[in-house]
Amino acid sequence: MTVTSAAEHAKEPGVSANPRPPAAHYKAVPESRELRERLRHAAAEIVRPLDRSRPPTKALLRELGEKLLGDLGLSTDYLGFAMVCVNNEFWREQLMAVDFRRRLLLLPHCLKHAEGCPADYDELGLNCRQCGACVIADFKVQAEQLGYKVLVAEGTPIVLKIIISGYVDGVVGVACLNVLEKAIDKVLQVGVPALAVPLLSSNCKNTSVDEDWVREVIGLQMPAPAYRTRTYLPLLRSAEHLFNGELERLAPPSRQQNPKDPLAQTEAVAYEWLRIGGKRFRPFITLAAYDACTGGHGTVSDQVALPDPVRRVALAIEAFHKASLVHDDIEDDDPFRYGRETLHRRFGVPSAINIGDYLIGLGYRLVSCNRKELGGECAADILHKLAEAHLKLSEGQGAELAWRTAAERQLTPLDALKIYALKTAPAFEAALYAGMRLADGTLGREKAIAEFCRHVGVAFQILNDLKDWDEDDANKRIVGADALSARPTVLYALALEGSSGPQRQILQRLASSPVSLGAATDDREAALALIYSLYERSAAFARARELVARYRERALDLADRMQPEPLQDLLYFLVETVLEERPAEKEKQPSLSPA
Repeated sequence: MTVTSAAEHAKEPGVSANPRPPAAHYKAVPESRELRERLRHAAAEIVRPLDRSRPPTKALLRELGEKLLGDLGLSTDYLGFAMVCVNNEFWREQLMAVDFRRRLLLLPHCLKHAEGCPADYDELGLNCRQCGACVIADFKVQAEQLGYKVLVAEGTPIVLKIIISGYVDGVVGVACLNVLEKAIDKVLQVGVPALAVPLLSSNCKNTSVDEDWVREVIGLQMPAPAYRTRTYLPLLRSAEHLFNGELERLAPPSRQQNPKDPLAQTEAVAYEWLRIGGKRFRPFITLAAYDACTGGHGTVSDQVALPDPVRRVALAIEAFHKASLVHDDIEDDDPFRYGRETLHRRFGVPSAINIGDYLIGLGYRLVSCNRKELGGECAADILHKLAEAHLKLSEGQGAELAWRTAAERQLTPLDALKIYALKTAPAFEAALYAGMRLADGTLGREKAIAEFCRHVGVAFQILNDLKDWDEDDANKRIVGADALSARPTVLYALALEGSSGPQRQILQRLASSPVSLGAATDDREAALALIYSLYERSAAFARARELVARYRERALDLADRMQPEPLQDLLYFLVETVLEERPAEKEKQPSLSPA
Protein backbone atom coordinates (compact mmCIF):
# COMPACT_ATOMS: atom_id res chain seq x y z
CA MET A 1 0.00 0.00 0.00
CA THR A 2 1.30 3.47 -0.90
CA VAL A 3 0.41 6.10 1.67
CA THR A 4 0.82 9.80 0.99
CA SER A 5 2.04 12.20 3.62
CA ALA A 6 -0.39 14.70 5.09
CA ALA A 7 1.14 17.56 3.11
CA GLU A 8 1.10 15.62 -0.16
CA HIS A 9 -2.51 14.63 0.45
CA ALA A 10 -3.51 18.27 0.91
CA LYS A 11 -1.97 19.12 -2.46
CA GLU A 12 -3.70 16.41 -4.46
CA PRO A 13 -6.17 17.95 -6.93
CA GLY A 14 -8.69 15.19 -6.30
CA VAL A 15 -8.95 15.91 -2.58
CA SER A 16 -12.06 17.89 -1.78
CA ALA A 17 -11.64 21.26 -0.12
CA ASN A 18 -14.52 20.27 2.12
CA PRO A 19 -13.52 16.81 3.32
CA ARG A 20 -16.15 16.36 6.02
CA PRO A 21 -18.14 13.15 5.54
CA PRO A 22 -21.94 13.49 5.58
CA ALA A 23 -22.97 14.26 9.14
CA ALA A 24 -24.92 11.76 11.26
CA HIS A 25 -24.11 8.85 8.92
CA TYR A 26 -20.77 7.74 10.33
CA LYS A 27 -21.05 7.94 14.12
CA ALA A 28 -22.06 4.40 14.99
CA VAL A 29 -19.92 2.64 17.60
CA PRO A 30 -19.20 -1.07 16.91
CA GLU A 31 -21.58 -3.10 19.07
CA SER A 32 -19.15 -5.72 20.35
CA ARG A 33 -15.88 -5.32 22.19
CA GLU A 34 -14.32 -7.87 19.85
CA LEU A 35 -15.13 -5.71 16.81
CA ARG A 36 -13.81 -2.56 18.49
CA GLU A 37 -10.54 -4.37 19.24
CA ARG A 38 -10.26 -5.54 15.62
CA LEU A 39 -10.57 -1.97 14.42
CA ARG A 40 -7.93 -0.76 16.89
CA HIS A 41 -5.40 -3.40 15.85
CA ALA A 42 -6.09 -2.90 12.13
CA ALA A 43 -5.61 0.87 12.58
CA ALA A 44 -2.14 0.26 14.04
CA GLU A 45 -1.17 -1.69 10.92
CA ILE A 46 -2.54 0.85 8.47
CA VAL A 47 -0.72 3.70 10.22
CA ARG A 48 2.64 1.92 10.40
CA PRO A 49 3.96 3.05 6.95
CA LEU A 50 2.79 6.67 7.32
CA ASP A 51 5.20 9.60 7.13
CA ARG A 52 5.11 11.00 10.69
CA SER A 53 6.90 14.25 9.94
CA ARG A 54 3.62 16.15 9.54
CA PRO A 55 0.28 15.75 11.33
CA PRO A 56 -2.50 13.97 9.41
CA THR A 57 -5.21 15.99 7.72
CA LYS A 58 -8.90 15.31 8.23
CA ALA A 59 -9.07 14.14 4.61
CA LEU A 60 -6.24 11.67 5.14
CA LEU A 61 -7.91 10.28 8.28
CA ARG A 62 -11.10 9.78 6.31
CA GLU A 63 -9.25 8.07 3.46
CA LEU A 64 -7.51 5.68 5.86
CA GLY A 65 -10.69 5.11 7.87
CA GLU A 66 -12.58 4.17 4.72
CA LYS A 67 -9.79 1.81 3.66
CA LEU A 68 -9.75 0.26 7.12
CA LEU A 69 -13.48 -0.45 6.99
CA GLY A 70 -13.25 -1.70 3.42
CA ASP A 71 -10.45 -4.15 4.29
CA LEU A 72 -12.52 -5.52 7.18
CA GLY A 73 -15.78 -5.57 5.19
CA LEU A 74 -17.48 -3.20 7.64
CA SER A 75 -20.13 -0.53 7.15
CA THR A 76 -19.16 3.10 6.67
CA ASP A 77 -21.48 3.79 9.61
CA TYR A 78 -18.35 3.13 11.68
CA LEU A 79 -16.25 5.73 9.86
CA GLY A 80 -16.08 8.15 12.80
CA PHE A 81 -14.88 5.39 15.12
CA ALA A 82 -12.34 4.21 12.53
CA MET A 83 -10.97 7.75 12.09
CA VAL A 84 -10.49 8.07 15.85
CA CYS A 85 -8.60 4.75 15.89
CA VAL A 86 -6.33 5.87 13.03
CA ASN A 87 -5.63 9.21 14.69
CA ASN A 88 -4.87 7.42 17.98
CA GLU A 89 -2.31 5.17 16.37
CA PHE A 90 -0.66 8.08 14.57
CA TRP A 91 -0.03 9.89 17.87
CA ARG A 92 0.29 6.92 20.25
CA GLU A 93 4.09 6.73 20.53
CA GLN A 94 4.49 10.50 20.87
CA LEU A 95 1.78 10.66 23.55
CA MET A 96 3.47 7.80 25.42
CA ALA A 97 6.70 9.82 25.50
CA VAL A 98 5.04 12.82 27.19
CA ASP A 99 5.74 13.02 30.92
CA PHE A 100 2.63 12.12 32.96
CA ARG A 101 2.91 15.51 34.67
CA ARG A 102 2.53 17.21 31.29
CA ARG A 103 -0.61 15.32 30.29
CA LEU A 104 -4.27 16.25 30.57
CA LEU A 105 -7.06 13.72 31.10
CA LEU A 106 -10.33 15.08 29.72
CA LEU A 107 -13.44 13.27 30.95
CA PRO A 108 -17.10 13.88 30.02
CA HIS A 109 -19.57 14.79 32.73
CA CYS A 110 -22.10 12.41 31.16
CA LEU A 111 -20.17 9.47 32.66
CA LYS A 112 -21.48 10.50 36.08
CA HIS A 113 -24.69 9.10 37.51
CA ALA A 114 -27.16 11.86 36.73
CA GLU A 115 -29.34 11.16 39.76
CA GLY A 116 -27.78 11.87 43.10
CA CYS A 117 -24.38 13.12 41.89
CA PRO A 118 -23.07 15.38 44.71
CA ALA A 119 -20.50 17.20 42.51
CA ASP A 120 -20.79 20.88 41.69
CA TYR A 121 -19.75 22.75 38.54
CA ASP A 122 -17.14 25.48 38.49
CA GLU A 123 -15.51 27.44 35.67
CA LEU A 124 -13.47 24.37 34.71
CA GLY A 125 -16.36 21.89 34.60
CA LEU A 126 -17.48 19.20 37.05
CA ASN A 127 -15.74 19.39 40.42
CA CYS A 128 -15.79 15.66 41.18
CA ARG A 129 -15.98 14.76 44.88
CA GLN A 130 -14.69 11.21 44.30
CA CYS A 131 -17.65 9.60 46.05
CA GLY A 132 -17.09 6.31 44.22
CA ALA A 133 -20.54 6.21 42.66
CA CYS A 134 -19.21 6.33 39.07
CA VAL A 135 -16.05 5.64 37.07
CA ILE A 136 -15.11 9.32 36.84
CA ALA A 137 -13.54 9.16 40.29
CA ASP A 138 -11.72 5.90 39.44
CA PHE A 139 -10.15 7.38 36.30
CA LYS A 140 -9.40 10.64 38.10
CA VAL A 141 -7.59 8.93 40.99
CA GLN A 142 -5.50 6.76 38.65
CA ALA A 143 -4.51 9.73 36.49
CA GLU A 144 -3.75 12.12 39.35
CA GLN A 145 -1.58 9.52 41.11
CA LEU A 146 0.55 9.42 37.95
CA GLY A 147 0.74 13.21 37.78
CA TYR A 148 -1.96 14.05 35.22
CA LYS A 149 -4.02 17.19 35.26
CA VAL A 150 -7.69 16.15 35.11
CA LEU A 151 -10.61 18.09 33.70
CA VAL A 152 -14.25 16.94 33.68
CA ALA A 153 -15.90 19.10 31.03
CA GLU A 154 -17.27 19.12 27.51
CA GLY A 155 -15.95 20.98 24.52
CA THR A 156 -12.53 22.08 23.33
CA PRO A 157 -12.11 25.85 23.99
CA ILE A 158 -10.89 25.44 27.57
CA VAL A 159 -8.67 22.51 26.53
CA LEU A 160 -7.06 24.56 23.75
CA LYS A 161 -6.47 27.41 26.16
CA ILE A 162 -4.73 25.05 28.58
CA ILE A 163 -2.60 23.56 25.77
CA ILE A 164 -1.58 26.87 24.19
CA SER A 165 -0.87 28.41 27.60
CA GLY A 166 1.85 25.77 27.97
CA TYR A 167 0.49 23.67 30.83
CA VAL A 168 0.25 20.35 29.00
CA ASP A 169 1.92 18.62 26.05
CA GLY A 170 -0.43 15.69 25.54
CA VAL A 171 -4.13 14.89 25.94
CA VAL A 172 -6.07 11.73 26.74
CA GLY A 173 -9.76 12.31 26.05
CA VAL A 174 -12.95 10.36 26.65
CA ALA A 175 -15.98 11.58 24.71
CA CYS A 176 -18.81 10.55 22.43
CA LEU A 177 -18.24 10.53 18.68
CA ASN A 178 -20.36 13.68 18.32
CA VAL A 179 -17.91 15.60 20.51
CA LEU A 180 -14.82 13.92 19.04
CA GLU A 181 -15.97 14.79 15.52
CA LYS A 182 -15.96 18.46 16.50
CA ALA A 183 -12.79 18.28 18.60
CA ILE A 184 -10.62 16.35 16.16
CA ASP A 185 -10.23 19.39 13.88
CA LYS A 186 -8.83 21.40 16.79
CA VAL A 187 -6.46 18.64 17.83
CA LEU A 188 -5.22 18.27 14.27
CA GLN A 189 -4.73 22.00 13.93
CA VAL A 190 -2.73 22.41 17.11
CA GLY A 191 -0.68 19.26 16.49
CA VAL A 192 -0.63 18.10 20.10
CA PRO A 193 -0.26 14.33 20.74
CA ALA A 194 -3.71 13.09 21.74
CA LEU A 195 -5.51 9.78 22.20
CA ALA A 196 -9.27 9.43 22.48
CA VAL A 197 -11.52 6.68 23.79
CA PRO A 198 -15.06 6.95 22.35
CA LEU A 199 -18.06 6.51 24.61
CA LEU A 200 -20.32 3.61 23.68
CA SER A 201 -23.29 5.91 23.09
CA SER A 202 -24.11 9.59 22.60
CA ASN A 203 -27.05 9.77 24.99
CA CYS A 204 -25.42 12.50 27.13
CA LYS A 205 -26.64 10.87 30.35
CA ASN A 206 -25.35 7.85 32.27
CA THR A 207 -23.20 6.74 29.35
CA SER A 208 -20.59 3.98 29.41
CA VAL A 209 -17.12 3.31 28.03
CA ASP A 210 -14.62 0.47 27.69
CA GLU A 211 -13.15 1.10 31.13
CA ASP A 212 -10.07 -1.08 30.72
CA TRP A 213 -9.26 0.73 27.45
CA VAL A 214 -9.33 4.07 29.30
CA ARG A 215 -7.10 2.72 32.09
CA GLU A 216 -4.69 1.30 29.52
CA VAL A 217 -4.40 4.60 27.66
CA ILE A 218 -3.92 6.59 30.89
CA GLY A 219 -0.95 4.41 31.85
CA LEU A 220 0.84 4.34 28.46
CA GLN A 221 4.50 5.33 28.71
CA MET A 222 7.65 4.83 26.65
CA PRO A 223 10.82 6.71 25.57
CA ALA A 224 10.46 9.28 22.81
CA PRO A 225 10.40 7.78 19.29
CA ALA A 226 13.07 8.66 16.74
CA TYR A 227 10.66 10.83 14.74
CA ARG A 228 8.82 14.00 15.71
CA THR A 229 5.77 15.39 13.99
CA ARG A 230 5.97 19.01 12.97
CA THR A 231 3.62 21.19 14.97
CA TYR A 232 2.78 24.87 15.23
CA LEU A 233 2.17 24.54 18.96
CA PRO A 234 5.51 26.17 19.98
CA LEU A 235 4.75 29.17 17.77
CA LEU A 236 1.15 29.38 19.00
CA ARG A 237 2.52 29.39 22.54
CA SER A 238 5.04 32.07 21.62
CA ALA A 239 2.21 34.26 20.32
CA GLU A 240 0.23 33.73 23.53
CA HIS A 241 3.31 34.44 25.67
CA LEU A 242 3.69 37.85 24.02
CA PHE A 243 0.64 39.02 25.96
CA ASN A 244 0.92 36.94 29.11
CA GLY A 245 4.57 37.07 30.07
CA GLU A 246 6.42 39.43 27.74
CA LEU A 247 4.12 42.39 27.14
CA GLU A 248 5.69 44.74 29.70
CA ARG A 249 9.23 43.75 28.69
CA LEU A 250 8.69 44.22 24.96
CA ALA A 251 6.48 47.31 25.31
CA PRO A 252 7.25 48.92 28.68
CA PRO A 253 4.35 51.09 29.89
CA SER A 254 5.29 54.76 29.88
CA ARG A 255 3.13 55.64 32.89
CA GLN A 256 3.15 54.54 36.50
CA GLN A 257 0.16 52.24 36.96
CA ASN A 258 -1.67 54.40 39.47
CA PRO A 259 -5.46 53.90 39.23
CA LYS A 260 -6.03 57.38 40.63
CA ASP A 261 -3.89 59.08 37.97
CA PRO A 262 -6.13 60.06 35.02
CA LEU A 263 -3.06 60.20 32.75
CA ALA A 264 -2.41 56.49 33.37
CA GLN A 265 -5.94 55.21 32.87
CA THR A 266 -5.94 54.99 29.06
CA GLU A 267 -2.68 53.07 28.98
CA ALA A 268 -3.81 50.74 31.79
CA VAL A 269 -7.08 49.82 30.09
CA ALA A 270 -5.36 49.42 26.71
CA TYR A 271 -2.81 47.00 28.18
CA GLU A 272 -5.55 45.08 29.98
CA TRP A 273 -7.45 44.84 26.67
CA LEU A 274 -4.35 43.48 24.95
CA ARG A 275 -3.94 40.77 27.60
CA ILE A 276 -7.48 39.39 27.61
CA GLY A 277 -9.30 37.19 25.14
CA GLY A 278 -8.65 36.42 21.54
CA LYS A 279 -6.87 33.57 19.81
CA ARG A 280 -3.70 35.61 19.08
CA PHE A 281 -3.96 34.26 15.56
CA ARG A 282 -2.76 37.35 13.72
CA PRO A 283 0.45 37.73 15.77
CA PHE A 284 0.94 33.96 15.37
CA ILE A 285 0.79 34.41 11.58
CA THR A 286 3.58 37.01 11.78
CA LEU A 287 5.78 34.81 13.97
CA ALA A 288 5.09 31.69 11.88
CA ALA A 289 5.72 33.49 8.57
CA TYR A 290 9.06 34.75 9.85
CA ASP A 291 9.94 31.26 11.05
CA ALA A 292 8.86 29.65 7.76
CA CYS A 293 11.06 32.02 5.73
CA THR A 294 14.07 31.38 7.98
CA GLY A 295 14.01 27.58 7.86
CA GLY A 296 10.87 26.50 9.73
CA HIS A 297 12.78 25.49 12.87
CA GLY A 298 9.96 26.61 15.18
CA THR A 299 7.78 23.66 14.14
CA VAL A 300 10.30 21.00 15.21
CA SER A 301 11.71 22.47 18.41
CA ASP A 302 10.23 23.50 21.75
CA GLN A 303 12.72 26.37 21.91
CA VAL A 304 11.62 28.98 19.38
CA ALA A 305 14.29 31.57 18.66
CA LEU A 306 12.57 34.81 17.68
CA PRO A 307 14.34 38.20 17.86
CA ASP A 308 12.67 40.88 19.95
CA PRO A 309 12.02 43.15 16.93
CA VAL A 310 10.02 40.31 15.35
CA ARG A 311 8.07 39.85 18.57
CA ARG A 312 7.33 43.58 18.75
CA VAL A 313 5.99 43.63 15.21
CA ALA A 314 3.73 40.70 16.11
CA LEU A 315 2.56 42.70 19.14
CA ALA A 316 1.81 45.61 16.82
CA ILE A 317 -0.36 43.40 14.61
CA GLU A 318 -2.50 42.47 17.63
CA ALA A 319 -2.64 46.08 18.84
CA PHE A 320 -4.14 47.14 15.51
CA HIS A 321 -6.57 44.22 15.61
CA LYS A 322 -7.70 45.01 19.14
CA ALA A 323 -8.14 48.68 18.22
CA SER A 324 -10.38 47.71 15.31
CA LEU A 325 -12.49 45.55 17.63
CA VAL A 326 -13.01 48.44 20.06
CA HIS A 327 -14.20 50.72 17.26
CA ASP A 328 -16.25 47.97 15.60
CA ASP A 329 -18.04 47.23 18.87
CA ILE A 330 -18.94 50.90 19.20
CA GLU A 331 -20.23 51.13 15.63
CA ASP A 332 -22.30 47.96 16.05
CA ASP A 333 -23.14 48.66 19.72
CA ASP A 334 -22.20 45.09 20.61
CA PRO A 335 -22.76 44.39 24.30
CA PHE A 336 -20.13 41.66 24.81
CA ARG A 337 -16.65 40.73 23.64
CA TYR A 338 -14.66 37.78 25.03
CA GLY A 339 -17.52 36.97 27.39
CA ARG A 340 -17.42 40.35 29.14
CA GLU A 341 -18.89 43.80 28.57
CA THR A 342 -17.41 45.73 25.65
CA LEU A 343 -15.24 48.74 26.47
CA HIS A 344 -17.80 51.33 25.38
CA ARG A 345 -20.39 49.71 27.67
CA ARG A 346 -17.92 49.76 30.57
CA PHE A 347 -16.31 53.18 30.12
CA GLY A 348 -18.54 55.04 27.67
CA VAL A 349 -18.16 55.70 23.95
CA PRO A 350 -15.70 58.64 24.15
CA SER A 351 -13.27 56.73 26.38
CA ALA A 352 -13.53 53.60 24.24
CA ILE A 353 -12.76 55.57 21.05
CA ASN A 354 -9.74 57.04 22.80
CA ILE A 355 -8.50 53.62 23.93
CA GLY A 356 -8.78 52.36 20.37
CA ASP A 357 -6.82 55.36 19.13
CA TYR A 358 -4.14 54.72 21.77
CA LEU A 359 -3.76 51.11 20.57
CA ILE A 360 -3.28 52.33 16.99
CA GLY A 361 -0.51 54.67 18.13
CA LEU A 362 1.06 51.90 20.21
CA GLY A 363 1.05 49.59 17.18
CA TYR A 364 2.90 52.08 15.00
CA ARG A 365 5.42 52.79 17.77
CA LEU A 366 6.12 49.06 18.26
CA VAL A 367 7.28 48.88 14.64
CA SER A 368 9.08 52.20 14.37
CA CYS A 369 11.07 51.72 17.60
CA ASN A 370 12.90 48.81 15.91
CA ARG A 371 13.96 50.73 12.80
CA LYS A 372 17.66 50.55 13.71
CA GLU A 373 17.61 46.76 14.15
CA LEU A 374 15.30 46.15 11.18
CA GLY A 375 16.76 48.73 8.85
CA GLY A 376 14.90 51.81 7.71
CA GLU A 377 13.61 50.27 4.48
CA CYS A 378 12.20 47.17 6.17
CA ALA A 379 10.52 49.22 8.91
CA ALA A 380 9.08 51.60 6.29
CA ASP A 381 7.73 48.71 4.19
CA ILE A 382 5.96 47.17 7.19
CA LEU A 383 4.57 50.53 8.32
CA HIS A 384 3.34 51.19 4.79
CA LYS A 385 1.56 47.81 4.68
CA LEU A 386 -0.03 48.46 8.09
CA ALA A 387 -1.18 51.93 7.02
CA GLU A 388 -2.60 50.46 3.80
CA ALA A 389 -4.49 47.83 5.80
CA HIS A 390 -5.80 50.51 8.15
CA LEU A 391 -7.13 52.58 5.25
CA LYS A 392 -8.80 49.60 3.58
CA LEU A 393 -10.45 48.54 6.84
CA SER A 394 -11.82 52.06 7.31
CA GLU A 395 -13.12 52.11 3.73
CA GLY A 396 -14.85 48.75 4.17
CA GLN A 397 -16.35 49.72 7.51
CA GLY A 398 -17.38 53.07 6.06
CA ALA A 399 -19.20 51.35 3.19
CA GLU A 400 -21.03 49.16 5.70
CA LEU A 401 -22.06 52.15 7.83
CA ALA A 402 -23.21 54.07 4.74
CA TRP A 403 -25.34 51.12 3.67
CA ARG A 404 -27.05 50.98 7.05
CA THR A 405 -28.32 54.55 6.66
CA ALA A 406 -29.23 54.29 2.97
CA ALA A 407 -32.87 54.67 1.97
CA GLU A 408 -32.74 51.62 -0.30
CA ARG A 409 -31.52 48.39 1.28
CA GLN A 410 -30.42 46.81 -1.98
CA LEU A 411 -27.29 44.67 -1.75
CA THR A 412 -25.81 42.29 -4.28
CA PRO A 413 -23.52 39.42 -3.25
CA LEU A 414 -20.68 41.15 -5.13
CA ASP A 415 -21.20 44.35 -3.11
CA ALA A 416 -21.04 42.38 0.14
CA LEU A 417 -17.93 40.49 -0.97
CA LYS A 418 -16.19 43.79 -1.82
CA ILE A 419 -16.87 45.02 1.72
CA TYR A 420 -15.51 41.76 3.14
CA ALA A 421 -12.36 42.01 1.00
CA LEU A 422 -11.69 45.44 2.53
CA LYS A 423 -12.68 44.68 6.12
CA THR A 424 -11.07 41.30 6.77
CA ALA A 425 -8.42 40.41 4.20
CA PRO A 426 -6.02 43.37 4.83
CA ALA A 427 -5.45 42.30 8.46
CA PHE A 428 -4.40 38.80 7.38
CA GLU A 429 -2.26 40.28 4.61
CA ALA A 430 -0.50 42.70 6.97
CA ALA A 431 0.26 39.90 9.44
CA LEU A 432 1.60 37.52 6.77
CA TYR A 433 3.49 40.21 4.88
CA ALA A 434 5.13 41.56 8.04
CA GLY A 435 6.52 38.18 9.07
CA MET A 436 7.82 37.45 5.59
CA ARG A 437 9.30 40.94 5.17
CA LEU A 438 11.15 40.62 8.48
CA ALA A 439 12.86 37.57 6.96
CA ASP A 440 13.40 39.20 3.55
CA GLY A 441 10.93 36.72 2.10
CA THR A 442 8.46 38.92 0.20
CA LEU A 443 10.41 39.60 -2.99
CA GLY A 444 8.24 38.73 -5.98
CA ARG A 445 5.47 37.38 -3.75
CA GLU A 446 3.49 40.53 -2.88
CA LYS A 447 0.69 39.84 -5.37
CA ALA A 448 0.36 36.17 -4.37
CA ILE A 449 0.27 37.14 -0.67
CA ALA A 450 -2.50 39.67 -1.32
CA GLU A 451 -4.58 37.22 -3.38
CA PHE A 452 -4.18 34.41 -0.86
CA CYS A 453 -5.22 36.66 2.02
CA ARG A 454 -8.18 38.02 0.06
CA HIS A 455 -9.54 34.51 -0.54
CA VAL A 456 -8.97 33.45 3.08
CA GLY A 457 -10.30 36.71 4.52
CA VAL A 458 -13.51 36.72 2.48
CA ALA A 459 -14.22 33.06 3.22
CA PHE A 460 -13.52 33.69 6.91
CA GLN A 461 -16.08 36.50 6.98
CA ILE A 462 -18.70 34.34 5.25
CA LEU A 463 -18.09 31.63 7.85
CA ASN A 464 -18.64 34.26 10.52
CA ASP A 465 -22.00 35.05 8.90
CA LEU A 466 -22.94 31.39 9.22
CA LYS A 467 -21.64 31.17 12.80
CA ASP A 468 -23.79 34.17 13.69
CA TRP A 469 -26.65 31.67 13.82
CA ASP A 470 -24.86 29.42 16.31
CA GLU A 471 -25.31 29.70 20.04
CA ASP A 472 -22.20 30.63 22.04
CA ASP A 473 -22.88 30.86 25.74
CA ALA A 474 -19.17 31.19 26.57
CA ASN A 475 -18.92 34.51 24.74
CA LYS A 476 -22.52 35.58 25.50
CA ARG A 477 -23.09 36.17 21.81
CA ILE A 478 -26.64 36.91 20.71
CA VAL A 479 -27.79 34.45 18.04
CA GLY A 480 -28.56 36.20 14.76
CA ALA A 481 -27.16 39.54 15.93
CA ASP A 482 -25.98 40.48 12.42
CA ALA A 483 -29.42 39.82 10.96
CA LEU A 484 -31.22 41.68 13.75
CA SER A 485 -28.91 44.68 13.40
CA ALA A 486 -29.37 44.71 9.60
CA ARG A 487 -25.70 44.46 8.70
CA PRO A 488 -24.85 44.09 4.99
CA THR A 489 -23.88 40.44 5.09
CA VAL A 490 -23.43 38.00 2.23
CA LEU A 491 -26.29 35.95 3.68
CA TYR A 492 -28.63 38.94 3.36
CA ALA A 493 -27.43 39.63 -0.20
CA LEU A 494 -27.85 35.98 -1.22
CA ALA A 495 -31.32 35.89 0.34
CA LEU A 496 -32.34 39.02 -1.59
CA GLU A 497 -31.03 37.58 -4.83
CA GLY A 498 -32.74 34.23 -4.30
CA SER A 499 -36.12 35.51 -3.09
CA SER A 500 -39.34 36.26 -4.91
CA GLY A 501 -40.86 39.75 -4.96
CA PRO A 502 -42.93 39.52 -1.72
CA GLN A 503 -40.14 37.76 0.19
CA ARG A 504 -37.62 40.34 -1.01
CA GLN A 505 -39.87 43.15 0.20
CA ILE A 506 -40.12 41.55 3.66
CA LEU A 507 -36.31 41.24 3.86
CA GLN A 508 -35.84 44.87 2.84
CA ARG A 509 -38.47 46.02 5.34
CA LEU A 510 -36.75 44.11 8.15
CA ALA A 511 -33.41 45.61 7.12
CA SER A 512 -34.89 49.12 7.12
CA SER A 513 -36.31 48.64 10.63
CA PRO A 514 -33.70 46.62 12.56
CA VAL A 515 -34.69 45.05 15.86
CA SER A 516 -32.72 46.27 18.85
CA LEU A 517 -30.55 43.62 20.51
CA GLY A 518 -32.07 44.81 23.76
CA ALA A 519 -35.65 44.26 22.56
CA ALA A 520 -38.02 41.92 24.35
CA THR A 521 -37.10 38.26 23.88
CA ASP A 522 -40.40 37.41 22.15
CA ASP A 523 -39.97 40.24 19.63
CA ARG A 524 -36.39 39.27 18.96
CA GLU A 525 -37.17 35.59 18.50
CA ALA A 526 -40.11 36.32 16.21
CA ALA A 527 -37.93 38.51 13.97
CA LEU A 528 -35.14 35.93 13.95
CA ALA A 529 -37.51 33.10 13.09
CA LEU A 530 -38.89 35.06 10.15
CA ILE A 531 -35.43 36.04 8.85
CA TYR A 532 -34.17 32.49 9.26
CA SER A 533 -37.09 31.05 7.30
CA LEU A 534 -36.51 33.56 4.47
CA TYR A 535 -32.80 32.70 4.36
CA GLU A 536 -33.64 29.00 4.23
CA ARG A 537 -36.22 29.37 1.44
CA SER A 538 -33.80 31.40 -0.68
CA ALA A 539 -31.00 28.81 -0.19
CA ALA A 540 -28.78 31.58 1.24
CA PHE A 541 -27.11 29.24 3.76
CA ALA A 542 -26.30 26.59 1.14
CA ARG A 543 -24.98 29.14 -1.35
CA ALA A 544 -22.82 30.75 1.35
CA ARG A 545 -21.22 27.37 2.06
CA GLU A 546 -20.55 26.95 -1.66
CA LEU A 547 -18.79 30.33 -1.70
CA VAL A 548 -16.61 29.31 1.25
CA ALA A 549 -15.60 26.11 -0.58
CA ARG A 550 -14.79 28.09 -3.73
CA TYR A 551 -12.60 30.64 -1.95
CA ARG A 552 -10.97 27.84 -0.01
CA GLU A 553 -10.02 26.08 -3.25
CA ARG A 554 -8.53 29.29 -4.65
CA ALA A 555 -6.44 29.82 -1.52
CA LEU A 556 -5.16 26.23 -1.68
CA ASP A 557 -4.25 26.68 -5.36
CA LEU A 558 -2.10 29.69 -4.45
CA ALA A 559 -0.52 27.80 -1.56
CA ASP A 560 0.43 24.99 -3.97
CA ARG A 561 2.65 27.41 -5.88
CA MET A 562 4.35 29.02 -2.90
CA GLN A 563 7.91 28.21 -1.86
CA PRO A 564 9.87 27.41 0.30
CA GLU A 565 8.16 24.31 1.66
CA PRO A 566 7.82 25.59 5.28
CA LEU A 567 5.95 28.63 3.94
CA GLN A 568 3.73 26.39 1.81
CA ASP A 569 2.96 24.27 4.87
CA LEU A 570 2.05 27.40 6.82
CA LEU A 571 -0.39 28.53 4.13
CA TYR A 572 -2.06 25.10 4.18
CA PHE A 573 -2.30 25.37 7.96
CA LEU A 574 -3.86 28.84 7.73
CA VAL A 575 -6.51 27.61 5.29
CA GLU A 576 -7.40 24.63 7.49
CA THR A 577 -7.45 26.70 10.68
CA VAL A 578 -9.02 30.00 9.60
CA LEU A 579 -11.58 28.26 7.40
CA GLU A 580 -12.47 25.65 9.98
CA GLU A 581 -15.41 23.60 8.81
CA ARG A 582 -18.80 24.12 10.33
CA PRO A 583 -20.79 21.01 11.30
CA ALA A 584 -23.84 20.66 9.08
CA GLU A 585 -26.03 19.65 11.97
CA LYS A 586 -25.55 23.09 13.55
CA GLU A 587 -27.14 24.80 10.57
CA LYS A 588 -30.54 24.66 12.10
CA GLN A 589 -32.71 27.28 13.67
CA PRO A 590 -31.07 27.83 17.09
CA SER A 591 -33.46 28.12 20.01
CA LEU A 592 -36.05 30.11 18.09
CA SER A 593 -39.80 30.02 18.24
CA PRO A 594 -41.51 28.65 15.11
CA ALA A 595 -42.02 31.19 12.34
